[in-house]
Amino acid sequence: MLSLRKGRYAARMAGGAADLRAAQALRTLCFRGADARAQDADAFDAECHHVLVEESRSGALVCTFRLMPLGTGAEIGRSYSAQYYELSALESFAGPMVEMGRFCIHPDWKDPDILRVAWGAMTRFVDDEGVELLFGCSSFKGTEAESYMDAFALLKERHLAPKRFLPRVKAPNVFRFAQKLRRREPDAKRALTGMPPLLRSYLLMGGWVSDHAVVDRDLNTLHVFTGLEIGAIPPARKRLLRATAG
Repeated sequence: MLSLRKGRYAARMAGGAADLRAAQALRTLCFRGADARAQDADAFDAECHHVLVEESRSGALVCTFRLMPLGTGAEIGRSYSAQYYELSALESFAGPMVEMGRFCIHPDWKDPDILRVAWGAMTRFVDDEGVELLFGCSSFKGTEAESYMDAFALLKERHLAPKRFLPRVKAPNVFRFAQKLRRREPDAKRALTGMPPLLRSYLLMGGWVSDHAVVDRDLNTLHVFTGLEIGAIPPARKRLLRATAG
Protein backbone atom coordinates (compact mmCIF):
# COMPACT_ATOMS: atom_id res chain seq x y z
CA MET A 1 0.00 0.00 0.00
CA LEU A 2 1.26 3.46 -0.94
CA SER A 3 3.19 5.25 1.81
CA LEU A 4 5.57 8.18 1.37
CA ARG A 5 7.26 10.47 3.90
CA LYS A 6 9.17 13.64 2.93
CA GLY A 7 10.17 16.33 5.41
CA ARG A 8 7.17 17.48 7.45
CA TYR A 9 4.60 15.54 5.42
CA ALA A 10 3.57 11.96 4.82
CA ALA A 11 1.25 10.58 2.14
CA ARG A 12 -0.68 7.34 2.48
CA MET A 13 -3.74 5.54 1.19
CA ALA A 14 -6.92 5.83 3.22
CA GLY A 15 -7.24 2.80 5.45
CA GLY A 16 -10.94 2.65 6.19
CA ALA A 17 -14.20 4.51 6.75
CA ALA A 18 -12.74 7.05 9.19
CA ASP A 19 -10.04 8.07 6.71
CA LEU A 20 -12.61 8.41 3.93
CA ARG A 21 -14.79 10.62 6.14
CA ALA A 22 -11.77 12.81 6.92
CA ALA A 23 -11.00 13.15 3.20
CA GLN A 24 -14.63 14.01 2.46
CA ALA A 25 -14.63 16.61 5.25
CA LEU A 26 -11.58 18.34 3.77
CA ARG A 27 -13.16 18.22 0.32
CA THR A 28 -16.32 19.75 1.74
CA LEU A 29 -14.37 22.62 3.28
CA CYS A 30 -12.41 23.27 0.07
CA PHE A 31 -15.16 22.85 -2.51
CA ARG A 32 -18.33 23.77 -0.62
CA GLY A 33 -17.26 25.97 2.28
CA ALA A 34 -17.19 25.70 6.06
CA ASP A 35 -20.96 26.18 6.35
CA ALA A 36 -21.89 23.43 3.88
CA ARG A 37 -24.83 21.37 5.06
CA ALA A 38 -23.93 18.21 3.14
CA GLN A 39 -20.67 16.28 3.00
CA ASP A 40 -18.85 16.23 -0.33
CA ALA A 41 -19.40 12.57 -1.22
CA ASP A 42 -20.58 10.72 -4.31
CA ALA A 43 -20.88 7.25 -5.83
CA PHE A 44 -17.37 7.48 -7.31
CA ASP A 45 -15.82 7.39 -3.82
CA ALA A 46 -16.49 3.65 -3.57
CA GLU A 47 -14.64 3.05 -6.87
CA CYS A 48 -11.51 5.01 -5.95
CA HIS A 49 -8.36 4.86 -3.86
CA HIS A 50 -8.10 7.91 -1.58
CA VAL A 51 -4.74 9.51 -0.79
CA LEU A 52 -4.18 11.53 2.39
CA VAL A 53 -1.27 13.92 2.92
CA GLU A 54 -0.75 14.69 6.61
CA GLU A 55 1.56 16.88 8.64
CA SER A 56 3.63 14.26 10.42
CA ARG A 57 3.93 15.85 13.86
CA SER A 58 0.31 16.88 14.36
CA GLY A 59 -1.41 14.36 12.11
CA ALA A 60 -3.37 17.23 10.49
CA LEU A 61 -4.84 16.34 7.11
CA VAL A 62 -3.53 18.99 4.71
CA CYS A 63 -4.30 17.51 1.27
CA THR A 64 -6.33 14.76 -0.30
CA PHE A 65 -7.19 13.37 -3.72
CA ARG A 66 -8.70 10.21 -5.15
CA LEU A 67 -7.55 7.83 -7.86
CA MET A 68 -9.65 5.68 -10.19
CA PRO A 69 -7.50 3.15 -12.13
CA LEU A 70 -8.78 2.07 -15.56
CA GLY A 71 -7.40 -0.85 -17.56
CA THR A 72 -7.54 0.97 -20.92
CA GLY A 73 -9.36 3.82 -22.62
CA ALA A 74 -12.26 1.45 -23.30
CA GLU A 75 -13.26 1.98 -19.65
CA ILE A 76 -13.12 5.79 -19.67
CA GLY A 77 -16.91 6.05 -19.69
CA ARG A 78 -16.81 4.93 -16.02
CA SER A 79 -14.84 8.00 -14.99
CA TYR A 80 -16.06 11.10 -13.17
CA SER A 81 -14.82 13.26 -16.07
CA ALA A 82 -17.01 11.39 -18.54
CA GLN A 83 -20.09 13.00 -16.93
CA TYR A 84 -18.94 16.35 -18.29
CA TYR A 85 -16.84 15.64 -21.40
CA GLU A 86 -17.45 13.50 -24.48
CA LEU A 87 -14.33 11.31 -24.33
CA SER A 88 -14.77 8.84 -27.17
CA ALA A 89 -11.47 10.05 -28.68
CA LEU A 90 -9.68 8.41 -25.74
CA GLU A 91 -11.49 5.07 -25.92
CA SER A 92 -8.81 3.65 -28.20
CA PHE A 93 -5.98 4.46 -25.76
CA ALA A 94 -4.42 1.04 -25.21
CA GLY A 95 -2.51 1.44 -21.95
CA PRO A 96 -3.48 1.67 -18.27
CA MET A 97 -4.95 5.00 -17.15
CA VAL A 98 -5.79 6.65 -13.85
CA GLU A 99 -8.16 9.50 -13.12
CA MET A 100 -7.11 11.88 -10.36
CA GLY A 101 -9.99 13.80 -8.82
CA ARG A 102 -11.15 15.94 -5.92
CA PHE A 103 -7.60 17.24 -5.41
CA CYS A 104 -7.55 19.87 -2.68
CA ILE A 105 -5.19 21.44 -0.14
CA HIS A 106 -6.45 22.81 3.18
CA PRO A 107 -6.85 26.60 2.77
CA ASP A 108 -4.92 27.27 6.00
CA TRP A 109 -1.81 25.45 4.73
CA LYS A 110 0.30 27.32 2.15
CA ASP A 111 3.52 25.25 2.17
CA PRO A 112 4.52 24.37 -1.44
CA ASP A 113 6.03 21.12 -0.14
CA ILE A 114 2.48 19.79 0.27
CA LEU A 115 1.95 19.83 -3.49
CA ARG A 116 5.41 18.28 -4.02
CA VAL A 117 4.63 15.39 -1.66
CA ALA A 118 1.23 14.89 -3.32
CA TRP A 119 2.91 14.64 -6.73
CA GLY A 120 5.52 12.31 -5.26
CA ALA A 121 2.74 10.00 -4.07
CA MET A 122 1.07 10.19 -7.47
CA THR A 123 4.39 9.36 -9.16
CA ARG A 124 4.86 6.32 -6.91
CA PHE A 125 1.35 5.09 -7.80
CA VAL A 126 1.86 5.69 -11.54
CA ASP A 127 5.17 3.79 -11.53
CA ASP A 128 3.86 0.92 -9.41
CA GLU A 129 0.76 0.46 -11.59
CA GLY A 130 2.40 1.03 -14.98
CA VAL A 131 0.05 3.92 -15.74
CA GLU A 132 0.45 5.48 -19.19
CA LEU A 133 -2.12 8.30 -19.01
CA LEU A 134 -3.08 10.47 -16.03
CA PHE A 135 -6.22 12.57 -16.43
CA GLY A 136 -8.85 14.51 -14.54
CA CYS A 137 -10.65 17.83 -14.20
CA SER A 138 -8.57 20.86 -13.18
CA SER A 139 -10.68 23.50 -11.44
CA PHE A 140 -10.63 27.29 -11.31
CA LYS A 141 -12.48 28.80 -8.33
CA GLY A 142 -15.75 30.46 -9.22
CA THR A 143 -17.82 30.30 -12.38
CA GLU A 144 -16.98 33.68 -13.96
CA ALA A 145 -14.69 33.07 -16.92
CA GLU A 146 -13.88 36.79 -17.16
CA SER A 147 -11.63 36.40 -14.10
CA TYR A 148 -9.34 34.01 -16.00
CA MET A 149 -9.20 35.31 -19.57
CA ASP A 150 -5.40 35.39 -19.73
CA ALA A 151 -5.14 31.88 -18.27
CA PHE A 152 -7.63 30.53 -20.81
CA ALA A 153 -5.89 32.39 -23.65
CA LEU A 154 -2.59 30.79 -22.63
CA LEU A 155 -4.20 27.35 -22.57
CA LYS A 156 -5.61 28.01 -26.05
CA GLU A 157 -2.26 29.17 -27.39
CA ARG A 158 0.09 26.53 -25.92
CA HIS A 159 -1.66 23.62 -24.24
CA LEU A 160 -4.63 22.26 -26.20
CA ALA A 161 -5.00 18.48 -26.41
CA PRO A 162 -3.75 16.73 -29.56
CA LYS A 163 -6.62 16.42 -32.04
CA ARG A 164 -6.62 12.63 -31.71
CA PHE A 165 -7.48 12.95 -27.99
CA LEU A 166 -9.48 16.20 -27.91
CA PRO A 167 -12.59 15.93 -25.69
CA ARG A 168 -15.82 17.19 -27.22
CA VAL A 169 -18.58 19.18 -25.55
CA LYS A 170 -21.07 17.24 -23.43
CA ALA A 171 -22.04 19.48 -20.49
CA PRO A 172 -24.94 21.91 -21.01
CA ASN A 173 -23.02 24.97 -19.77
CA VAL A 174 -19.51 25.50 -21.11
CA PHE A 175 -17.09 28.31 -21.97
CA ARG A 176 -15.54 27.62 -25.39
CA PHE A 177 -12.34 29.50 -24.72
CA ALA A 178 -10.36 28.23 -27.73
CA GLN A 179 -13.08 29.59 -30.00
CA LYS A 180 -13.91 32.78 -28.15
CA LEU A 181 -10.31 33.81 -27.42
CA ARG A 182 -8.66 32.82 -30.69
CA ARG A 183 -7.48 36.39 -31.31
CA ARG A 184 -6.49 37.20 -27.74
CA GLU A 185 -2.80 37.34 -26.88
CA PRO A 186 -2.31 36.24 -23.27
CA ASP A 187 -0.33 38.10 -20.66
CA ALA A 188 1.76 35.14 -19.48
CA LYS A 189 2.41 36.54 -15.99
CA ARG A 190 -1.28 37.21 -15.31
CA ALA A 191 -2.18 33.86 -16.85
CA LEU A 192 0.10 31.88 -14.55
CA THR A 193 -0.95 33.89 -11.49
CA GLY A 194 -4.60 33.00 -12.15
CA MET A 195 -3.99 29.35 -12.91
CA PRO A 196 -4.58 26.67 -10.24
CA PRO A 197 -1.30 25.16 -8.91
CA LEU A 198 -2.39 21.64 -9.87
CA LEU A 199 -2.97 22.68 -13.47
CA ARG A 200 0.38 24.51 -13.61
CA SER A 201 2.04 21.27 -12.47
CA TYR A 202 0.31 19.28 -15.20
CA LEU A 203 1.41 21.78 -17.84
CA LEU A 204 5.03 21.83 -16.66
CA MET A 205 5.12 18.10 -17.32
CA GLY A 206 3.66 18.39 -20.81
CA GLY A 207 -0.02 18.07 -19.94
CA TRP A 208 -2.81 19.26 -22.23
CA VAL A 209 -6.39 20.44 -21.83
CA SER A 210 -9.79 20.46 -23.50
CA ASP A 211 -10.70 23.42 -25.72
CA HIS A 212 -13.57 24.39 -23.42
CA ALA A 213 -14.24 24.77 -19.70
CA VAL A 214 -17.27 23.31 -17.94
CA VAL A 215 -19.26 25.63 -15.68
CA ASP A 216 -19.91 23.55 -12.54
CA ARG A 217 -22.31 25.49 -10.35
CA ASP A 218 -22.61 22.62 -7.85
CA LEU A 219 -18.94 22.99 -6.86
CA ASN A 220 -18.72 26.67 -7.88
CA THR A 221 -15.86 26.01 -10.30
CA LEU A 222 -14.84 26.20 -13.92
CA HIS A 223 -12.92 23.10 -14.91
CA VAL A 224 -11.00 21.86 -17.92
CA PHE A 225 -10.31 18.25 -18.83
CA THR A 226 -6.60 17.66 -18.32
CA GLY A 227 -4.48 14.82 -19.67
CA LEU A 228 -0.86 13.85 -19.20
CA GLU A 229 0.84 11.11 -21.19
CA ILE A 230 3.45 9.65 -18.84
CA GLY A 231 5.81 8.76 -21.67
CA ALA A 232 5.87 12.39 -22.83
CA ILE A 233 7.05 13.89 -19.52
CA PRO A 234 10.46 15.53 -20.08
CA PRO A 235 13.31 13.37 -18.63
CA ALA A 236 14.52 16.12 -16.27
CA ARG A 237 11.01 16.51 -14.84
CA LYS A 238 10.69 12.73 -14.43
CA ARG A 239 13.91 12.66 -12.44
CA LEU A 240 12.62 15.37 -10.10
CA LEU A 241 9.32 13.56 -9.58
CA ARG A 242 11.00 10.23 -8.90
CA ALA A 243 13.42 11.87 -6.47
CA THR A 244 10.38 13.06 -4.50
CA ALA A 245 8.70 9.67 -4.81
CA GLY A 246 11.80 7.70 -3.78
